[in-house]
Amino acid sequence: MTQLEKNQTVTVTIDDLTYEGLGVAHIERFPLFIENALPGEEAEVLVVKVGKKFGYGKVLKLLKESPDRVPSADQNLLRSGIAPLSHLTYAKQLAFKQTQVEKVMQKVAQLPDVPVLPTIGMADPIGYRNKAQIPVRRVNGEIMTGFYRKNSHDLLPIENYLIQDPAIDQAIIVIRDILRRFNLKTYNEVDNTGLLRHLIVRRGHYSHEMMVVLVTRTEKFFKGEEIAKEIQKALPEVVSVMQNVNPEKTNVILGKVTKKLAGKETIEDQLLGKTYQISAESFYQINTEQAEKLYQTAIDFAKLTKENVVIDAYSGIGTIALSLADQVKHVYGMDVVKSAVADAQQNAERNHVENATFEVGKAEIVMPRWNKVGIKADVIVVDPPRKGLAESFITASVEVTPEKIIYISCNPATLARDLKLYQELGYTTEKIQPVDLFPQTTHVEAVALLKKAVD
Repeated sequence: MTQLEKNQTVTVTIDDLTYEGLGVAHIERFPLFIENALPGEEAEVLVVKVGKKFGYGKVLKLLKESPDRVPSADQNLLRSGIAPLSHLTYAKQLAFKQTQVEKVMQKVAQLPDVPVLPTIGMADPIGYRNKAQIPVRRVNGEIMTGFYRKNSHDLLPIENYLIQDPAIDQAIIVIRDILRRFNLKTYNEVDNTGLLRHLIVRRGHYSHEMMVVLVTRTEKFFKGEEIAKEIQKALPEVVSVMQNVNPEKTNVILGKVTKKLAGKETIEDQLLGKTYQISAESFYQINTEQAEKLYQTAIDFAKLTKENVVIDAYSGIGTIALSLADQVKHVYGMDVVKSAVADAQQNAERNHVENATFEVGKAEIVMPRWNKVGIKADVIVVDPPRKGLAESFITASVEVTPEKIIYISCNPATLARDLKLYQELGYTTEKIQPVDLFPQTTHVEAVALLKKAVD
């Protein structure tokens, strides 16, 4: 048991970074997690919380700075969690992400010999997000846009978000000023009152088409269409202004009802040469430039031929399936979200892709059925959500007996867990390529190549 107490001041040396980007110091082997602290730094720290197994501290004074520190980092971006690694040089961020994947491969997958390649980064690792979701609140009586302080609902007014497309940052300021002119009531989450909850802005990386979504608590939106026209007048790139209605007392941003206020209902953008329609609710990769590298890595790992049949098991609006369709005999995709499958089918038509089939359903149910009617996949591509793959899916995918499985992951811990099970079922992980889709944050995506073990 540690002798540390809350509100005690201690001098520590930081010896590691957690997967969340917190500095770690050990006092008599007791770990203290500290925000805005980097390995090798010495700091005077205030102990703010002490638990049974670990505690939390706050830097009062840096006594020795790391050469890897970016001294100009905006403290609000660290405090809000928007850019929790922005105080670390980009080269070290990439190394940190490679290490995160290596650690889980050793500890969780127990596959320490699988090569984890150096993280693929960006030449310019800022201004990459093609979508912003910003709370709108009143601060000292004035309508403000910004982001919440971590672990709180105190809004920090922010104008430069560092990681968002600068055109989106500028649009947020313009829209905020329009909202001030109309003096709208903003949402009060304590008693679930007020009107305007969030502002969402999407911008096509290549098309530069912009969509604005105003998330309101009630469907009744006095002067909503007038506001939409003012937004379009001030921002010529805005081709779509939508209203989303979310009456619930919840942290979930979007509600179930979306209606058009002005312009089109969707915007278009390109990914690996294919064109996609993006709606207010569509899942679309946040970082277009890096998503292209991620998908290209998956395609390269698969070494596809014109004789191959591929299954894309979490096909969404079809971005992966359609990216590789030109190189294979046929690609089959499935998804549990009906609207996503409809979007995928429309995207196939839009891009004149005739060798892609999309179906609604759970992959672990659809794949065996396809297998029975003679659809034999040479390659299965999976791109699951953060929770990873269900065990039932892993078993079903192995029963299809593909030569290769390409696993695209947004969570190294669940990737490692799933690779361990695949290993037990006869699929060996050949290599893993981390790709940095979210520079300045702790998130890391990775592509793993699995091959069927030779009997």
